[in-house]
Amino acid sequence: MKVVVYNLGCKVNKYECDSMVKALRLKQYEVSENLEYADIYILNTCAVTNEAERKSRQCVERCLKYNKDAKIFVCGCASENNPEQFIKKDNVQYVIGSANKMSLIDSFELEGISKQTLPKDYEDDFSPIIDRTRAFLKIQDGCNRFCSYCLIPYVRGRSRSRSIDSVVKECEEVAKTTKEMVITGIDVSMYGLDIGTNMVELLNRLTHIDCRIRFGSLECSIITNEFLQACSKLKNFCPQFHLSLQSGDDEVLKRMNRKYTTKEYLEKVHLIRSYFSDAAITTDLIVAFPTETEEQFKNTLNFIKEVSFSSIHIFPYSKREGTLAAKYKPLSGEISKRRWKQAYEVEKECKRKYLQSMIGKTLEVLIEEKNGEYYEGYSKEYIRVKIKEAKINDIIKCEAKEIENDMLICQ
Repeated sequence: MKVVVYNLGCKVNKYECDSMVKALRLKQYEVSENLEYADIYILNTCAVTNEAERKSRQCVERCLKYNKDAKIFVCGCASENNPEQFIKKDNVQYVIGSANKMSLIDSFELEGISKQTLPKDYEDDFSPIIDRTRAFLKIQDGCNRFCSYCLIPYVRGRSRSRSIDSVVKECEEVAKTTKEMVITGIDVSMYGLDIGTNMVELLNRLTHIDCRIRFGSLECSIITNEFLQACSKLKNFCPQFHLSLQSGDDEVLKRMNRKYTTKEYLEKVHLIRSYFSDAAITTDLIVAFPTETEEQFKNTLNFIKEVSFSSIHIFPYSKREGTLAAKYKPLSGEISKRRWKQAYEVEKECKRKYLQSMIGKTLEVLIEEKNGEYYEGYSKEYIRVKIKEAKINDIIKCEAKEIENDMLICQ
């Protein structure tokens, strides 16, 4: 019997899917992570935006195109938010939310909707150690921030952390089979606060790990001298900081219920660069938040330039029912599209400037694939690199020579 485990969401979802894949293979199922013919489909859904939720629903129809008789099982944030939107669809046999996802693989005879209380403690029943060039390692779940535009605290529950001993044990195992691990969670910056520890204590326990270590998304509150010192003590730390921004205007940040000002954010960026001069600072940005004026949007564009990000994920505001921002009158689609395009042009300018600053420098690149005559991979700063002579899965040092699109050509 063949099972497809398909991820529609974030790195945390990916970690959870990896756990399911490993467990199913141990049960002797044939497993794929691609949408293709299968007898059973497990869909791990996303609800961060309306578009993500729509794609989660559409995925059911995509499965049926491969096998109209397949059994479909749905879990994740979109089904936590609204399970009925899935159970009404053809061939969807069982729907569960964000809690107890691993129970899906215990029986494929389950039916209906399982409404379970979101856990107060970290669910440590995942075990996704499988052979990958880059592996995700989940250390935390849930969120306490309640940003005014975001559903995640409602569909993932409150912040809860994994024990340091459990994290260290998995890191040691993962390091045996991978060249790079990404420490991830719904709000990694809150790690440990609920169990009497913190990220610095965790990092101090990981100094013996040989493989590269990088972080997923971070909040600027975690950026302190102590944290950066702990990062610098890791054997193979990757100086890429995905520092969540959302807006470059203080009034909009206040309406978003983000707990920092642009001045505080910029101070954190300068602190990072005092430790890692070539660090890549990447971020997320929401354009056309309902209360955002033209002047406030211009402030955001100017702030993006001042920070000089290496890359930005730009999202148009997405109304999520149940959040505070859903009460505000949305801006027009025309304004949203225009602001997205303007922000994208500034992002391209910033990315080009960052890549130009790396010309002539030696990069350490993890080679992941061959594309035509070039081998390709990512540097520690998460720059996509092309090089003619290399081997897949090797880490090499090479000099950046020129820019091609959003990549660096090295030799």
